Amino acid sequence: MTAREARWHRSLSRRKALAGLAGFLAGSNGVRAQQDKFRDHSRIPGLSEMRDVFDFEAAAYERLDRATYNYTARGGGSEFTTRRNREAFDWVSIVPRAAGDPGPPGTAGNVLGTPMAFPIMLAPTAAHEVLHPDKEAATYAGCKGASETPMIVSHVASMPFADIARADGGPLWFQLYPREELEQNREPLESAQAAGAGAIVVTIDQQASFYDRGYHDRNLSLRPRRPPRYSGNAARYRFTSGRMWYEWKLFDGLRGMVRVPMLAKGILTAEDALLAVEHGLDGIIISNHGGRTLDYTPSSLEVLPEIVEAVAGRIPVLIDSGFRRGSDILKAMALGASAICLGRVPRWGLGSFGAPGVTRVLEIVQEDFRQAMTSCGAASLGAIDRSLVRTDFP
Repeated sequence: MTAREARWHRSLSRRKALAGLAGFLAGSNGVRAQQDKFRDHSRIPGLSEMRDVFDFEAAAYERLDRATYNYTARGGGSEFTTRRNREAFDWVSIVPRAAGDPGPPGTAGNVLGTPMAFPIMLAPTAAHEVLHPDKEAATYAGCKGASETPMIVSHVASMPFADIARADGGPLWFQLYPREELEQNREPLESAQAAGAGAIVVTIDQQASFYDRGYHDRNLSLRPRRPPRYSGNAARYRFTSGRMWYEWKLFDGLRGMVRVPMLAKGILTAEDALLAVEHGLDGIIISNHGGRTLDYTPSSLEVLPEIVEAVAGRIPVLIDSGFRRGSDILKAMALGASAICLGRVPRWGLGSFGAPGVTRVLEIVQEDFRQAMTSCGAASLGAIDRSLVRTDFP
């Protein structure tokens, strides 16, 4: 793109000017344009009235600008994988027991040296500043309020890992998008570990992704941006090639820079899980990036059993993508997962109510999980096994 073309792209067009004027007029208190006789204009419920995690999605939709909401809500391509991530939970039934061990179930555990009051973590997600002015610091505060839920901080967070870690909260892990030049990974890894990162999560599932659903839908509320720079024919059709170099030998090079447990995120096959073990990974995270990368991949939940069988207990198997309820977590634990990572759910809480919203979302999921355990007669995490579910994967 030439300098002249760049200036043209950033310039104010007549359409943008008219759209801005129309928005200003429609939002004016002196104009009745916001009234809709087909809606009852009910207020957004308060935090204390929220009963379900999906209540937070509706609140976030009302409070966030459409571009920000779409970034969290949408998936890649036709969104088949995003839908499949939720549909997969319909293929697993819970088998309740009429009577079990009395008393509240024990939900505490430990994954790779990180204590957890519940087998729940926050998955790494980018740019929390578009959701709340206090950015990831608010998310971390929300985690602390919910039994110090561990949080995996994204490499593309809105604030440095060290600044987040200065707050008095729960355990923190760090997620890395690796660079091809090995030495370029040293600074972010050293900085995160010096600030107290309990583990390093290396994402390897976005080799050639292109997330542009909003532009595909011609959503006029999206913020204008400069088109990506393409490098050769490999990226001519809108996706960049910056991550198409990933190889397993990457982990052999990173090992000398990492003093804490290291996990690979983005595993969807038993073959890759075995390679992770072979290359000395301390754990893996089964993930299709919430359906935001390659479309028409399987859901994380449906590949969980075969991966757990292949790993055979040698390393912990974590999982994300599609989890919304405590019953979802019970299903994954019964199929062999060590812990579950939530991505979109805490973003809904942050975008609608800030740190207290994150806390409340997590508390709802935690209590839902505890109730599911009680219904199944599981007195501890160790009592959750395959006998508690029946599967009907296609």
